[in-house]
Amino acid sequence: MYYSETERIYCVIMRAGTSKGMFLHVNDLPQDLALRDKVILSIFGSPDPRQIDGLGGAEPLTSKLALIGPSSHPDADVDCTFGQVEINQPVIHYSGLDGNILAGVGPYAIEEGLVKAVEPITTVKVHNTNTNQIIIAEVPVYNGKPKVMGDYAIDGVPGTGCRINIDMSQTAGSKTGKLLPTGNVRDKIIVEGIGEINISIVDVANPCIFVQAQEVGLIGNETPGEFNRNLSAINILERIRAIGAEILGINNRGKVSVKDPLPFIAFVSTRRHAINHLTLEDIPAECVNFLSRLLFLGAMHQTYAGSVSVTTGVAAVIPGTVVNEVAKLEEEQKMIRIGHPGGIVEVEAEVETINNQQFNLLRAMYSRTARRLMDGYVYISRDTFE
Repeated sequence: MYYSETERIYCVIMRAGTSKGMFLHVNDLPQDLALRDKVILSIFGSPDPRQIDGLGGAEPLTSKLALIGPSSHPDADVDCTFGQVEINQPVIHYSGLDGNILAGVGPYAIEEGLVKAVEPITTVKVHNTNTNQIIIAEVPVYNGKPKVMGDYAIDGVPGTGCRINIDMSQTAGSKTGKLLPTGNVRDKIIVEGIGEINISIVDVANPCIFVQAQEVGLIGNETPGEFNRNLSAINILERIRAIGAEILGINNRGKVSVKDPLPFIAFVSTRRHAINHLTLEDIPAECVNFLSRLLFLGAMHQTYAGSVSVTTGVAAVIPGTVVNEVAKLEEEQKMIRIGHPGGIVEVEAEVETINNQQFNLLRAMYSRTARRLMDGYVYISRDTFE
């Protein structure tokens, strides 16, 4: 009798936005959660700095996971659980959502027959199980399949593709239940070694802490290479992140792991001339409304996270936040252009003022491209299942 030393699992690798991830169907994996994660780590080749014995790309933007399955929510078409797979540790973080990976969920669901294709646009309602909220993806379709070719470009990805709109207007208060978790557009905190600084905490898609670059000794147009050598700045931002996490009640006795992405923290500055560090292309100041840089897993994000793009755009249109102060938007401006290390990201954001510091989120949309890179079977040692 033939005996194989491996088990195979169906896998799709997708480039979604500026990230790349493994898309797996939940029914193809063990139902025991601990065993499921053990299998997923083996698929990625973690822990190993090169992920050489798996499919992971050995950096955070290519070590991402989407678990897709039938919807458990009455208002959604599919469930999606996002996981950030550690490279050097046997850990998978399920603490939030990923706006780039979400761009691939709609095309995946259509191609796998989980959602019926409707031309010219198929609306896919995604239940993000990490935050228990609904994200709406508008996927262009032709001849029963998601379109791939198009003229829409996103900085951080070569070439162009078909534009996928992602509406996150239903994700306000993703972790805390409030658009402004503290009830304030800005708060003053005391940071050891610096003193009093201003922060704004906004929770859309994922909670994010915002601080102005100059308050932490930065300019705001730093490249990842420059910033990642600045251990003092990283330490300061991590201290601010820990204080913010304590305010939000999502940390442990004032501590937050550098390897846990939530809450995110970004530093913002007024618009100025910058350079896309991926292409060395000049970005004139007039092409953006302001600059922002994101601390992600202990280093600067190479581009800008999709979910945090939305949070940043919303923060920019809320009067009085530290982001709004540097953005200097025109009255009723809704399209926000954020300069990041890899170029520019556009976000359409709109809020309705209820009273002095209470706001209702009306619009939070961004666009991405995505395409399937590979589908087939990944082979796992039988020992992994024991």
